[in-house]
Amino acid sequence: MIYQKNLPGWERAMRVVAGAIMGGCGLYMFPGAPLGYLIAAAGVTTALTGFFGFCPMCAVAGRRLPSS
Repeated sequence: MIYQKNLPGWERAMRVVAGAIMGGCGLYMFPGAPLGYLIAAAGVTTALTGFFGFCPMCAVAGRRLPSS
């Protein structure tokens, strides 16, 4: 299946930055705790949606980029 990008460039950049911050905070603030790993996993997922430019939840909601 081929996924079409559904995130604009500014949001992709913000997701990568926010995901890195979430991952770092989760591991730094809760070292070795399950909550820390959960927060870090959410941060990695957020960063990956920014890298790929595709968010599955936005696709379910019907969000699309305007065609150029």
